[in-house]
Amino acid sequence: MIVYTDIVSGDEIISDSWTLKEIDDVVYEVDCAMQEVGATHINTGANPSAEEAEESLQDDVQKEINVVGAFKLQLLGDRLSGDKGFASSKAYHAQLKAYLKLAGKALLAKGLEKEEIIAILDKARKYYKDVIEPNFDNYDFYAGQSLDPNGL
Repeated sequence: MIVYTDIVSGDEIISDSWTLKEIDDVVYEVDCAMQEVGATHINTGANPSAEEAEESLQDDVQKEINVVGAFKLQLLGDRLSGDKGFASSKAYHAQLKAYLKLAGKALLAKGLEKEEIIAILDKARKYYKDVIEPNFDNYDFYAGQSLDPNGL
């Protein structure tokens, strides 16, 4: 199994256990699903007593995206209030610019040629402009487990 990490924060982000679609050698789209997490039911075969039948406890079952749970990704923002973690696509773009600068430095330290790095960063910017920005309101944003503010 190959586990992909954020080059800036070092957080594990995804693995090849999921169906990945590589876009322009720079972005992975992940085929994931919702899963229920929470209380586990264990059937012992015994009948409930009269007292237990009266106390029907509701399980604390929640739904989450399987990739989010597996890699302990942290939602930026708040589902209840609708806060996305970024006030606007411009705020996200500012974060992305800072991240790409750090990612470029990390790629240079790994030995990539400057021309390769420029091509990668240009493709990332194009993906943002063509896909994320026009659909910004349809996205939820997550960070790695460490919540490193420099990571993505």
